[in-house]
Amino acid sequence: MGNNIHPSAIIGKGVTLGEGNTIGPGCILEDGAALGSRNTLWAHVYVGPGTALGDDNQLHMGAVIGHVPQDMAFGGGETFTRIGHRNTIREYVTIHRGTKAASATLVGDENVFMAGSHLGHNCQVGSRTTLANLATLAGHCVVEDGAVLSGMIVVHQFVRIGRLAMVSGLSAVNKDVPPYLLCGGRPAVIQGLNAVGLRRAGLSPPIREEIKRAYKLLYREGRNVHHALEAIERECQSAEVKALLDFVSGSARGICAGIGSGEEGEAESVLPRKPLQQTNI
Repeated sequence: MGNNIHPSAIIGKGVTLGEGNTIGPGCILEDGAALGSRNTLWAHVYVGPGTALGDDNQLHMGAVIGHVPQDMAFGGGETFTRIGHRNTIREYVTIHRGTKAASATLVGDENVFMAGSHLGHNCQVGSRTTLANLATLAGHCVVEDGAVLSGMIVVHQFVRIGRLAMVSGLSAVNKDVPPYLLCGGRPAVIQGLNAVGLRRAGLSPPIREEIKRAYKLLYREGRNVHHALEAIERECQSAEVKALLDFVSGSARGICAGIGSGEEGEAESVLPRKPLQQTNI
């Protein structure tokens, strides 16, 4: 099975292609780029040097993958962008390569990046995530599996978004968002559990109940983070909650405050000033 390459596409030196790729009009594959098999590049897609794509990815019009980072300290060394399989990358998405020599921006499998979303240099995005239109990650952000980032949000550099977390639209996130939680506002605060996301991910009712208990210990019973983590470790045994404990314990920036905690002060927020009613899971 050969590749279907439009005559106007520009293929650089040393580009490697698997089988069954479709490369549309005006596409540019820079020197050394590598594509697996059955990828579709619609019109005017740019793939920079040091970029490797897996199989069955869809890159829509105007997407820019592996271009130089927007980092004033970038010295021009060889850096990389590595993208897995079955990702949907919509119109005018930008994914920039690493900034320090030999470093990389990493993307897993089955993600959806909607139009205009941006991954800054050295971001690490897991699998089955969604970045809605114009969602923006600064450099070195981490987004874990199954997270959902709604439209027009901004995420500060080095911030982590935990597994199956969800961030609401128009938010500004400047601290880590623990797994399984809903988050939003300017600055973003924790609203509650991502109950719908947990059910859709197939987590069993006992696991969901344990996650709910961990959330209450961390955000709803007046404990500081240290004491909350001790209580969670005593009361909760599942691997899912262990992942939450590890995430919070490993936070360098600190985790987002809970709604109504007072930590957000008088800052602008798109959230109500009282706790939201808890959703039964």
